[in-house]
Amino acid sequence: MSIQKTRFGQMPEGDHVDLFTLTSDKGLVAKITNYGGRITELHVPDRAGKTQSIVLGFETLEQYLARPTYFGCIAGRYANRIREGRFILEGNTIQLVQNDGKNTLHGGKRGFDKVAWDAEARGESLVLNYLSPNGEQGFPGNLHAQVTYTLADNELQIEYSATTDAATVVNLTNHTYFNLAGAGSGEVLEHEVMIKADRYTPHDEKLIPIGQVASVKRTPVDFTSPRKIGERIGELHNGYDDNLIFQQGASGVLARVSEKTSGRVMEMQTDQPAVQFYSSGHLNGTISGVGGKYVRFGGFCLETQHYPDSPNHPDWPSTVLRPGEKFQSRTTYRFLT
Repeated sequence: MSIQKTRFGQMPEGDHVDLFTLTSDKGLVAKITNYGGRITELHVPDRAGKTQSIVLGFETLEQYLARPTYFGCIAGRYANRIREGRFILEGNTIQLVQNDGKNTLHGGKRGFDKVAWDAEARGESLVLNYLSPNGEQGFPGNLHAQVTYTLADNELQIEYSATTDAATVVNLTNHTYFNLAGAGSGEVLEHEVMIKADRYTPHDEKLIPIGQVASVKRTPVDFTSPRKIGERIGELHNGYDDNLIFQQGASGVLARVSEKTSGRVMEMQTDQPAVQFYSSGHLNGTISGVGGKYVRFGGFCLETQHYPDSPNHPDWPSTVLRPGEKFQSRTTYRFLT
């Protein structure tokens, strides 16, 4: 395992941005920048031993700044959506910056994906730290967030932690877009997916949960048995963008995706209660990055998380973090052929 550091660019406000290349003993290579904690490339061998990047991303900082996307980033302080950017916390109404119509998405206009994190190599890991000041994007409390990337053998492990000096809400995830056939190779509709999720949170046309938890049975979001992404995607307005809730007591591999042409398989483990399954319906071929053009349905995301809009649903798993507590989470992606 090795980590190499090179200059990636400079933020408009002057912060230097670096690129860290992590190489495992099994030949996996991850390129990660401290701009948004983004995974820009992830090179994984196929069944023939050919290695190529399987994530959507750009080669320069300038491209990320010119074409704002969530490719490979850390989403926070609250990943996913909060209705009207508003919730009540300890009797106080909190109003966030709204950046998705009237709603707040992935932390607001300048979420964790758009800031330069402090970064350092520690042994076999890349450790990123960011201090989100009280009131940033409307969130209360000074929040110290830490994300650790570790590339070991055939696994990419992501560990999250956070502490605060005032009550706040936290929901951190990674927003990598995967294409196991290779970034820029076309649609992912033939990828076969299994997710151990027997419930989901139905949403309205703005992707805000309507407050119910429903069974996935007889719906297009039922991936409890392996099936192709494209099998029922036509029944949805713009593909998948759904919060799936893992089966109670489920452990081990909670999601598995395979791509027959390359032979690549990705298995995911996490301690989070849910995952946002997204099929990149917003892409349309106008963005080019590593590997070529990114077409509609050209990638899929498995964003491990708490539920969207949880601060407005007290009966759902809580995302509240208070002084003296520590938010901790771990997600692992394992690659096989």
